[in-house]
Amino acid sequence: MKFTFSPSHQLHAPDEIIVRGTVVRNLESPARADALLAGLLAKGHRQVAPGEWERSWISAVHDLGYLDFLETAYARWQALPNASRLIHAHAFAHHSARVRPSSIQGQVGFYLAGGSSPIADGTWRAALGSAHAALEASRLVLEGEREAYALCRPPGHHAYADFGGGFCYLNNVAIAANHLARQLGRVAIIDIDTHHGNGTQSIFYRRADVHFVSVHGDPNVLFPFYAGYAHERGEGEGEGHNLNLPLPLKSEDPAWLAAIDQGMRSVLNYAPAAMLVSLGFDPFKGDPSSDLAVSTEGFRAAGERIGAYRGPVVLVQEGGYLVDKLGENLDAFLDGFMRVRNAAAH
Repeated sequence: MKFTFSPSHQLHAPDEIIVRGTVVRNLESPARADALLAGLLAKGHRQVAPGEWERSWISAVHDLGYLDFLETAYARWQALPNASRLIHAHAFAHHSARVRPSSIQGQVGFYLAGGSSPIADGTWRAALGSAHAALEASRLVLEGEREAYALCRPPGHHAYADFGGGFCYLNNVAIAANHLARQLGRVAIIDIDTHHGNGTQSIFYRRADVHFVSVHGDPNVLFPFYAGYAHERGEGEGEGHNLNLPLPLKSEDPAWLAAIDQGMRSVLNYAPAAMLVSLGFDPFKGDPSSDLAVSTEGFRAAGERIGAYRGPVVLVQEGGYLVDKLGENLDAFLDGFMRVRNAAAH
């Protein structure tokens, strides 16, 4: 299988985030992508370098003011007296009064949600490379590949059109899905990260050409808290094209796979021309960010279920923070996924 990857991810390496008011080690580290890359190369998957993509494919999904903020924030922040080496917001815009201030201090709280999306010197360049990797994977399937994997870091599914959060700055899967929808018509996304893809949901909530399904831990007690509930079904033209399947904490393979089965039935009923997968390995039992309890064999079984879709597929990497297990879990997922896909092709 061909995969896309940008080494610019290494430019984004903030070592601290703020959780529950405490400065803690940032789990979203360059070591994550390095582990996944090593596993892919060891298994003989073929690496494709992403090309330079026009900004218009990113601005088709993201607000121009937000993109300008991401590109210029670090330099503007460093010009402040006593500026910290990482950007962390200390004031946040309430959803009912989102007036965009001109000051960098105000814009940090306007465009970033929470303490888990710090900005370092190389964050913008890394996020741009990650988005380009997703776009390149979409180009591969448009040019005839049956499947392609975008090894994206930083991840993206918590990024809204106009603000970032939860380690995410640009919504890689949404950028790729919008690109595919413009070329093919109807596409679907299934998100199996342990956390709800709230940014992806928001971007497509009123659209009928992108069908979104998310299987995740209960957002009432798990990040992102404010979206991901079963009653959220889309609005306007998008009504009925948003399916959330939240699970109780500590759910193991049977419950998780049953939800994926339900989500895939929804995808197949929609009959998309292509499917994208927000692929997170943080549902793994023991992952430091997760409250689900999925096994390595569970990921293999998930790959089999998702691989049953017969059209072109773009896999986009999201979370997964137990670095020592990332390669093993990716290999298990791809084994199940490719075995079913290859069997169907013969």
